[in-house]
Amino acid sequence: MFKSRLLTPGPSPVPEETLLELARPVPYHRTPEARQILAEVLDGLKYVFQTQNDVIVHTASGTGAVESAQVNAVPRGGKAICAFAGRFGERWHQLWQAYGIESIPVTAPWGQAVQPGQIAQALADHPDAQAVCVVHSETSTGVKHDIEAIGAVVAASPAVLIVDGVSSTACLECRTDDWHVDLHCTGSQKALMLPPGLSFVSVSAKAWKKIEANPHRQSFYFDLIKARKKLGDPDTTFTPAHTLLRALRLSLARIRTEGIENVWKRHARLAAAARVGVQALGLQLFAHPPAEGLTTFEVPEGIEGKQLLSKLEKQFGLKLAGGQDQLQGKICRLAHMGYVDFFDTLAALSGLEMALGEMGYPVVPGTAVAAAQQTWSAGS
Repeated sequence: MFKSRLLTPGPSPVPEETLLELARPVPYHRTPEARQILAEVLDGLKYVFQTQNDVIVHTASGTGAVESAQVNAVPRGGKAICAFAGRFGERWHQLWQAYGIESIPVTAPWGQAVQPGQIAQALADHPDAQAVCVVHSETSTGVKHDIEAIGAVVAASPAVLIVDGVSSTACLECRTDDWHVDLHCTGSQKALMLPPGLSFVSVSAKAWKKIEANPHRQSFYFDLIKARKKLGDPDTTFTPAHTLLRALRLSLARIRTEGIENVWKRHARLAAAARVGVQALGLQLFAHPPAEGLTTFEVPEGIEGKQLLSKLEKQFGLKLAGGQDQLQGKICRLAHMGYVDFFDTLAALSGLEMALGEMGYPVVPGTAVAAAQQTWSAGS
């Protein structure tokens, strides 16, 4: 019997005190106490985002936050630029198209990142583009985009920058205001250490002007102007997942106690240890450059990817994720975001050694574990 360890890039593990908070009786959601909790959550989110901008709460997945940003910022018949190098960036391209918005794709091969120069060229070619959307951590491949550099490029244009931070917020360094991120979107179930059900978007002054100039916003539930009117209370336009908000207050307090820069550093250390461990087994990393929230590696020749994942879960209690779409069976994704510590990562590497060895891949037991231990210790 093995302890089950959830090491997928979402949902991610939830701290015990946060889970216990979810076990409390469900209260009414329009009370002074509920508004106080929301006020504390909004303040905590501003700290995590590193922003002074408004933050809007949606009862939805991270997709809801990005959809609200996209359709509020750009009207039907408008034009936007979408950078993508994986499944989630492609989703935002398709979302704009679904709303009758011309989406200009700026792409890179899966496993690589779109470069800031490509964004600059797209803006030069399409000066009428009203927004640029970029995924910070492309979870389908493990790639990280340079939001600081891209933010500087977009800031010099009339367009607003929309960042999908669903699997990067509270995990990768992102300074929303300093990096000129106009609409920063994330979800609750990744490094914010909560079950799925909430999403958030911070909105800059530049973005509000763009939204206010869009009188025919194609949303009722995700109307950001309506949501802003409730911030003074503070309250939400529609019934919120208020039990999740109450629990989120605890996870945000944990992040603030550790300090956001220390949170970023911890994720970087975990990523470095995981990558060294994987490479010590002769496995090839897939993402260039890699995001700190997960490690993606190629399934070695002669090994069946789905069988490897099944063995890790059924024999060793280790739940990792595989590739999506054309990467199914070709890569594995080991997450180390949020409530994941070094020994969770070490357990994953140890299980990977044993599973691969049982499948006929040449493994010297302890190779990955030792390499990870040395890297972790050196980074302290």
